[in-house]
Amino acid sequence: MRQMRRCVHGRAPVTLATGLALVAAAAWAQTTAPPDREAVVRAASEVMTKARYCSLVTLGLDGELQARVVDPFAPDESLTIWIGTRVVTRKVAEVSKDPRATLVCYEPADQAYVTWIGRADVVREAAEKARHWKPEWAAYYKDANRGDDYVLIRFRPRRVEVVSPAHKLMNDPTTWQPASVSLSPGD
Repeated sequence: MRQMRRCVHGRAPVTLATGLALVAAAAWAQTTAPPDREAVVRAASEVMTKARYCSLVTLGLDGELQARVVDPFAPDESLTIWIGTRVVTRKVAEVSKDPRATLVCYEPADQAYVTWIGRADVVREAAEKARHWKPEWAAYYKDANRGDDYVLIRFRPRRVEVVSPAHKLMNDPTTWQPASVSLSPGD
């Protein structure tokens, strides 16, 4: 204990609790390999699907960040995430002006979350609208997926962050950084 109170490498004294935390962090760092890309992507998709509803964050036309709850489709094979919405919503105008967006999904039962960071654009193509339609949305659109009032936001993540105890993906105990992988070349 006396040694724990001494200066470490000329720095301020270390308390017993701080010393134990440093030892635990060092042990964690030595035993934990960087997260496997496929495992992180799989966990992110599973957490998102279980959560169902997510928050889409965009840059508002007034320069303020805007968040709203959306009901996205699970990522497809290219990890594109599709979001159906009305053409008159703020999010359509916002991603048309600035494509940067973040999608955050929280699953409270498992204390898990996923954050997708990427770019979005608006898609009006009939074939895509037909492919990305949920029948339970019919009451919100005058002609289901065929009307001009229904459009899609195509969200292409470039990075994903996940915390999921069920998948053994936790924050770094020192930095609190979540398990994270780049999805785009060059990132």
